[in-house]
This record gives sequence, C-alpha cells and structure tokens, in this order.
Amino acid sequence: MEHSYEILVIDDDAFMRDACHQTLTRHGHNVTLAKSGSQGLALLEKSLFDLILLDLNMPGEDGLFILAEIKDMEPEATVVMISGYGSIETAVQAIKLGAFDFIAKPFTPEELVKLVKRALGNRRLGAKNGRKQDIKREPRRIEIISKSPAMAKVKEMIAMVAPTDTTVLLQGESGTGKGLAARRLHELSKQRGYPFIAVDCGTLVKTLFESELFGHIKGAFTGADSTQHGKFEMAHGGTLFFDEISNISLEIQAKLLKAVEDRCISKVGDHKVVRVDVRLISATNRDPQQAIAKGLFREDLFFRLNVVSIHLPSLRDRKEDILLLANHFLKVFCQKQGKAVEGFSAEAMKALTEYNWPGNVRELENTIERLVVFARGNTIALPDFAYSNTFFSETAQKEPVRLEEMERQHIIKVMANVDGNKTRAARLLGIDRKTLRIKLKKYQIPCAEDEA
Repeated sequence: MEHSYEILVIDDDAFMRDACHQTLTRHGHNVTLAKSGSQGLALLEKSLFDLILLDLNMPGEDGLFILAEIKDMEPEATVVMISGYGSIETAVQAIKLGAFDFIAKPFTPEELVKLVKRALGNRRLGAKNGRKQDIKREPRRIEIISKSPAMAKVKEMIAMVAPTDTTVLLQGESGTGKGLAARRLHELSKQRGYPFIAVDCGTLVKTLFESELFGHIKGAFTGADSTQHGKFEMAHGGTLFFDEISNISLEIQAKLLKAVEDRCISKVGDHKVVRVDVRLISATNRDPQQAIAKGLFREDLFFRLNVVSIHLPSLRDRKEDILLLANHFLKVFCQKQGKAVEGFSAEAMKALTEYNWPGNVRELENTIERLVVFARGNTIALPDFAYSNTFFSETAQKEPVRLEEMERQHIIKVMANVDGNKTRAARLLGIDRKTLRIKLKKYQIPCAEDEA
C-alpha cells in the first residue's frame, strides 16, 4: 500500500480547494483545507503536514509573507505555490525563498498529482539523506495545560494508558479537550510518529461515510473515478480517532463493529479483505448509556470501544485552570497578532473566573483571541469585553464597570500614546503633572522617572 500523507491546501477559492481535495483524497492522502493564510498558519500551529499547497494571491494576504511565516514555523516544510496568470515571476521568487515548486492555474488533476508525487518523493529522498524521517517523525509536543486535581487525574490516566494498545473512549462536554487528549495519547504511544487520522463523525455525509472509513474501488458508485483509500488504511500503523462517535448511523455501526473486532476492512465495491493495524480512540459528548437505551447506539460496539474510559471535566469544574489557560491563550494570540498585551485587570480576571463557560475551553480560547484582536492597551480590562461578541461579554457587562477602572485604563492608553511623557500626558488629560503623578501612584501604573 502506498503511503498516505498529510496535505494542507491554503486557498481562498472554494472551487480550487474542493478540486485539490477531491484529486488528492482519491490518491489516498489526508487533506486539510484552509480558506486564508491566517487560518492555514493556525492549523500549522496545531498539526504537522507533509506538504502544503499555498495560493500566491489571496485577498488581503501576501502569499510570500505566508510562505515566510510557514518557513519560520517549520524550516523544512515542503511548500508548493499555486500561482495565477501573471504571477509566474513572483512564483519564481517564492522558490528562491524556500518553496519547492509552483503550479500555474488552470491545471489538470494529472498535473497536480504529478507535482505532488515529485514533492513528496523529494521529501522521502531527504529522509534517506538523514534530514528527516519519512512517516516516523517527531511531532510537535502536545501540551495539556492545567493545575487542577480533576485534570491531574486525566493526565495520569493518559500517561498510564498511552503506551498500551488498549482502545480508549473519551467522554465529556463539547470543548473540553477530547481531541487534545486523543493526540496526547497518540504522542505517548508506541504509534508515535505514525499517522494520527481523525474522523469527524458529526460532519461526514451519511451516504459517503462507508467510503470515507473503508475506501472504495474505481466504479463502485457514480463519481468513483478512481480507487481511494479509507481512513482505516490511512491510519495503518498509527491511531484512528473517531470524534463524536455517537453520531454515526446504526447501519455503519454494524460495519464498524466488524472492523473493530477483526481489524480487517473491505473497500466499497470490493470483496478483498485488507488487514489494518490501528490503535482506536473514540470520543463522545453524549451519554452512551442513554443512547443505547434509546436504541441509537449498539451496546456491543460500545463495549468494544469502552475498554478504558477517560472523562474530561467541564471548565466550570476546574476553575483553577481558567486563568492559567487564559494567560496561555493570551501569549499565543499576542504572538500571532503582533500585540503587546501583558495581562488582565483584576476586574477582568474576576469576570473570567466567575463565568460558567458552557462552551468550555474552546469558548475560552475563542474569547481570548477576540479580546487580543480588539485590545486597546497593554492590559485587557472589563470594557474590552464588549468587543468579544459572546454570551460571556453580555454576562460580564451586566456588572457595571467601576469609574476608577475606566479612568485607569484611559490613563494607561494616553501614557502609551505619548511614550510615557508625563508632561504631554497631563496636557492631554487636562490635569497638572502633580495630579497625574498621584493617579499613577494610586492606580499602580508603572512609568519612568520624572523628566528633568
């Protein structure tokens, strides 16, 4: 079986993304799509890719800048530029900056496949020369950030279970980090460095689910123009992660049960049996026992998947981790957005810890990203929450902002705008220097010594 590679396509053109996805998945590759450079960079922060297809011209984004960012993150990343008419000279410049090659629009599926094979072949050659491993490579370390007793137990269980081949079921509300836990299990396992293939059971089309899991042969159904490997084969030697497993139909559950029991699959339209070696991890945000009682989930499949169960606690049950996570996300998004935000005001920290976070860690992460984007000073304060566009902002704003906090933030902003010059700041604030010094001391605003 030929290798399956992780490929990222970054292109603002939906038609082009879809065309690349269809062509490359038919050849057994696992393809991730990004509609902008910033989205692509965010994906690169979380995952490793063997090949990146990058559009040179995207609205508001410079393809060469995105290429430079990619190379800064992953110096040995293999990048192929997608160039439009009239941008060939720029594509050549991109090669000088580290791109492997470029392909000009419009191109045929055959041309794309040929170039991708050449790029991946070059990657394999590099592996033989000792620069990189082919499939077995060191993934970026997955970190579970916490200090709460509830998460300490989770991390302990992950460390104990990961080195075994045991099938694991992760349970917990949406946004609690089940996907992160699955990747951590893979990172600590014997399968580390081999493929980690995630199947989002909530988004796959029901009629194509069987083909996605097991693959299909050419002519198996209308539109099956070539033989395609399924997720089981793509994950061979590594880990197969079923996210939100309770969403799949009973019919597919029966076929999945057989694959789980025998570790053998057959492509759609083919009777040939293929043996696969995969470690299975599943996740669900529902109560499996209730789903079984309602006839929505097979009990025998549940027992096969639930050899070891790990429950991810909600964020409201691990409030000790809220500020730890908030500061982590603050650092990540400040670096990403080029902002210099140093932390949160006391009122902001109070609001963060008192909110229940129904969307859990995912909601907190998204909220901090928006706060960084709209941050006006070097500290995030309660008034900044008005720009976060979430239920959290509405909840936080129900408590009136103290007048002193608003004054403090205004002084900080003015001082930043005048580079700490007290004379200019006092003039802009309409107060004398003595009053300003008193307020700086009162609000504990750091500043340089008085000018002579």
